[in-house]
Amino acid sequence: MKTVVLGASPNPERYSYKAVKKLKQHGYEVIAIGKRKGNIDGIEIIQQLPFLSDVHTIAMYLSPSNQKEYYDYILSLKPQRIIFNPGTENKELATLAEKNGIAVVEWCVLIMLAGNQY
Repeated sequence: MKTVVLGASPNPERYSYKAVKKLKQHGYEVIAIGKRKGNIDGIEIIQQLPFLSDVHTIAMYLSPSNQKEYYDYILSLKPQRIIFNPGTENKELATLAEKNGIAVVEWCVLIMLAGNQY
């Protein structure tokens, strides 16, 4: 199951960094996209918006004000769901996603993984 972590950070203190590591540990294919160059547990952070197919989940780690520029990209990936982690909840994007048949989840990827609910 392919997961895009949008807002990935090379800073080990950030939740996006921790999520990339945990997703990899749980055996998920992870694509890390962020503004800063870096590497998380062998996964390069991509700074451009690559063409991807078969994306199951987008794990959101961008504040709502920083998400707007990614709306078209997110919708073009046609993920099955978007997980809005705490602090990233965005009613506008959630509405767009649902209109495009994308499930919206407001929860925490790390807690979902810890509870085998991912």
